[in-house]
Amino acid sequence: MKIIVDAFGGDNAPLEVLKGSAMAVEKLENVEVILVGNEDIIKETAWKNSVSLNGITIKQAPDVIEICDEPTTILKEKSECSMAVGMKALVDGEGDAFVSAGSTGALVVGSTFIVKRLKGIKRAALATIMPTAKDPTMFLDVGANADCRPEMLTQFGIMGSCYMNKIMGINNPSVGLLNIGAEKSKGRALELETYEQLEKAPVNFVGNIEAREIPKGECSVIVTDGYTGNVALKLYEGMGSFFGKTLKDILLTGIKSKIAGILVLKKVKAFKKKMDYSEYGGAPLLGTSKPVIKAHGSSDAKAFYNAIRQADAFVKAKVIDEISASLSAMTKKSAEIAE
Repeated sequence: MKIIVDAFGGDNAPLEVLKGSAMAVEKLENVEVILVGNEDIIKETAWKNSVSLNGITIKQAPDVIEICDEPTTILKEKSECSMAVGMKALVDGEGDAFVSAGSTGALVVGSTFIVKRLKGIKRAALATIMPTAKDPTMFLDVGANADCRPEMLTQFGIMGSCYMNKIMGINNPSVGLLNIGAEKSKGRALELETYEQLEKAPVNFVGNIEAREIPKGECSVIVTDGYTGNVALKLYEGMGSFFGKTLKDILLTGIKSKIAGILVLKKVKAFKKKMDYSEYGGAPLLGTSKPVIKAHGSSDAKAFYNAIRQADAFVKAKVIDEISASLSAMTKKSAEIAE
């Protein structure tokens, strides 16, 4: 298995990317990493920080696309950046999956026009795994598509269901539609029509779900448009950070609180691990013809390792084949109904 990694994507590149890649090669069975970026800088960084490059090859890319750059520059002005070169290598069959913590906008544009979408997919969706009171929940779209049509959200539900089944091992994942009420009559025209389509889709659709129900883990997959999803995700992350800091302040204020903190330390650590985004690695861009994983911009070595692990599992589980099969089944069913 060869995983192509953008060595210069993210706030902590290239050192944390190097460390995470070395960790992946060491811990994951039969995994090789192809680092894309300035070869001299990569080798110098590895040497200065005693990071082994065993099992890692380097593919030269002289440029870097920055967060402030227009996403579309990846196609022309920045076509020699590490992200673009990595995607081209993926298309050319040099690797099995691509991982980057770089610009989300550029990643979406590059995945759409360089890697390209699966046949029949209207839009690729950026999906993320969120911790809940029960099993982790997949939330999509979280930023790739601000404006969506009902058929797009329906496809998001199908793709999310395939991913949660194949990667997370959830049998018959439940799919919910994010809305302002649980009733079928709630929402805008987008939600009303999407509801009708999801009822007929080859997924375990359980109806509308309100935002306050997300942390309870009542659904395996939650679909919405990218604008709403991004706002909800950032609020979710912010509240997690707020609760974590508040809990820490409570347990470290006063002698009695510190003693109590020691007694529940194990449970606190378990809770912190559950809420840690780095445990999940990254957000798969579902709907592309080949596996693309978007790692968090502030990813450290552990997060990069988990993103590579996630990419490895994505390929082995043949998620893309499963998505294609589900779409074909839906198209066939629609044609039969039309007749």
